[in-house]
Amino acid sequence: MVGEESGTAARSGSVGLATVIGAVAGLSLTTRWGVLPMVVAAGLCGLLVTVSEKVARARQRPGQIPALWARIVMSTAIAAPLGWVLGAVPGARTIIIGLLVGGLVGALGLRPQKVVLGPLVGLAVGFGCQLLWDDVPAAIVASATVLAFRTLSAGIFRDPQVMLLAERVSAEDLPFVVPLVARTRYVGTAYVRDLAEVLGGEYQAAAADVGIVASLAELAGPEFDPAAADPLVREFYEHTTRFALDIVPRWRLWVRPGYLLYRTLLARPLGQANVPMNQREAQRGVHSRIDTISRASDGIVSIRGWIRSYVDNDEPIYVGIYTTYRRDGRGYVSVGFPLPQASFTATLAPRGRPGGGLVLTSRGDLDQPGHYLTYVDAETGELTAAAVHGFAEQLAVYVQNGELRAEHEFWVFGLPFLVLHYTIRRKPELG
Repeated sequence: MVGEESGTAARSGSVGLATVIGAVAGLSLTTRWGVLPMVVAAGLCGLLVTVSEKVARARQRPGQIPALWARIVMSTAIAAPLGWVLGAVPGARTIIIGLLVGGLVGALGLRPQKVVLGPLVGLAVGFGCQLLWDDVPAAIVASATVLAFRTLSAGIFRDPQVMLLAERVSAEDLPFVVPLVARTRYVGTAYVRDLAEVLGGEYQAAAADVGIVASLAELAGPEFDPAAADPLVREFYEHTTRFALDIVPRWRLWVRPGYLLYRTLLARPLGQANVPMNQREAQRGVHSRIDTISRASDGIVSIRGWIRSYVDNDEPIYVGIYTTYRRDGRGYVSVGFPLPQASFTATLAPRGRPGGGLVLTSRGDLDQPGHYLTYVDAETGELTAAAVHGFAEQLAVYVQNGELRAEHEFWVFGLPFLVLHYTIRRKPELG
């Protein structure tokens, strides 16, 4: 009952907001023609956006986002006041306004191809508007640019890169999600210790002789036979703390500016997912440990948190909670990266590699692997999850010339952007 009431209130709020956005758009489009046209336009645009929102919400099924056409209507309306503001800047030209708005909407699309497409559409719309109407209002240019871009990109890029997967469901409904969140704004290297205070159980910092998985047997399936794994590969996964890792990051040039911005604004303030930018940073030294939480009833390890940080100041590189589960005769590895009241999960399918290696990948046709961004309701524990189809990764661990090696590859929107090369060596004290 409470969920239904909150859902009804949310829908009412979204419709009310749509009315306001539509009315403001109408005002922005007609500011130069006097009060009466502005009032009429505000009423008509407000009605149009309101009807669009109501119809979209009425047809929206649980776990879905509003239809694409409704989102295009909304974004076109939002662009109008933005264009009006840009048009108020002295010397603003139609083509420049189209370029700026196109660049902005392209950047919001995130996909590199959309980032390029946006300014091109903006230039074309701005040039076309100037040819057809010498003194065209800036709000019309902005709205036309967004409408053209959203419509064109919907036709070109048909595969959704982010899709709402489930809304307000229990954790049991999403076995591929690790629903462990940070309860503060900073994750940091003490996360597992803080988690133990919430969940209960016995906390062990830097546990000795444990692995990121309890046994490779948990990953058995049609594409991976644990018995075929090289003994060194098996030992690494089942006794990870026996090994030290040296990392060499290889970033593609095109992604470096965006990653620097992400790291400055998000990764470091969060204390999470702060991968070295270059070899010089990696040479600061990486400290690796696994913190565990064991059940009080039987002492079995229930939480394995692999924590990596820089040696010199313990600045977090990442905090990952490693879990395994089985579905339809296959084993999977799910790694949860806690975020404030949320979690980013990478669920990977195992595949055998020639020579006894093991590949964990999110790529393929199976329905479980992938990346999932999940919000966890602090009061009810219910999950709202989105599938991030635009992100993919693959980790290969293998033996080369008697030594362990690993390559961790990442793609975004189908484009490779990072490879982490690992040299894995046994710690001297356990040699």
